[in-house]
Amino acid sequence: MASLCGTSGVIGLLLAAQAKTAKAVPAWAIRPPGAVAEDDFAAACVRCGLCVRACPYDILSLATPGAEGVVGTPYFTARAKPCEMCRDVPCARACPTGALDRTLPRIEDARMGIAVLVNEETCWSVIGRTRCRWCSDACPVGPAAITLEQRVANGRKYYEPVVHSAHCTGCGKCEHACPTDEASIKVLPIALARHDRAKAPLHNGEVSPSVPPTAP
Repeated sequence: MASLCGTSGVIGLLLAAQAKTAKAVPAWAIRPPGAVAEDDFAAACVRCGLCVRACPYDILSLATPGAEGVVGTPYFTARAKPCEMCRDVPCARACPTGALDRTLPRIEDARMGIAVLVNEETCWSVIGRTRCRWCSDACPVGPAAITLEQRVANGRKYYEPVVHSAHCTGCGKCEHACPTDEASIKVLPIALARHDRAKAPLHNGEVSPSVPPTAP
């Protein structure tokens, strides 16, 4: 029994050390719905994997050794498999420590990340290849979270996907649906998205490209 206690203590110390020294979660790794702030999450998560097992769509994974972020903590990759927005949020309900907020009232209140138009030069709607609506049509929240706004640049009209961050859940369905080879719109961890947004010029309170696009 003493040996088991000693082993548990060592494991706990190793996990605590890992939490303190790990790099920030990579931009492609999104936390499950209900996740608290990243530093608090890394400290509270006990790497039990219960949220991963509770996900009915097999979307969540646990970070592995050698990857960025804290080993054993859950994440999903929106481009591969976005969050399916379960009404009862089973992953959060399964969390025993509060790393995922079990009291999250509705999945629409989740803030897993923020969608950002990361490359207007490849976005089909912006460059005028077609009036693509895949990202906005895929959004489960609808126009409250993402709209196509008409812009004019160099005498050309085009439609730009605009994310309304107050309502974006970060589910990743827009990124998953984007038809370009490398998604033109991506979900970023909230801290990273807000940092980028703080540096970007604004269009009526929303993020927009810093240079108006030209016709292809």
